[in-house]
Amino acid sequence: MSEIETKELRDNILNGLNIALHRLIQEKKKTNSELAISNKGKVVKVRANEL
Repeated sequence: MSEIETKELRDNILNGLNIALHRLIQEKKKTNSELAISNKGKVVKVRANEL
């Protein structure tokens, strides 16, 4: 794989992850649920509406 192909693949993967994260947050907002995230190595639960 060339450097350009590798960069394009990386960009596509990051874009897909970003879309998935936004969809997850929107779904959690609809159901008024919490998200478990890591903050400095500790698990913290946050209401999706607070994001």
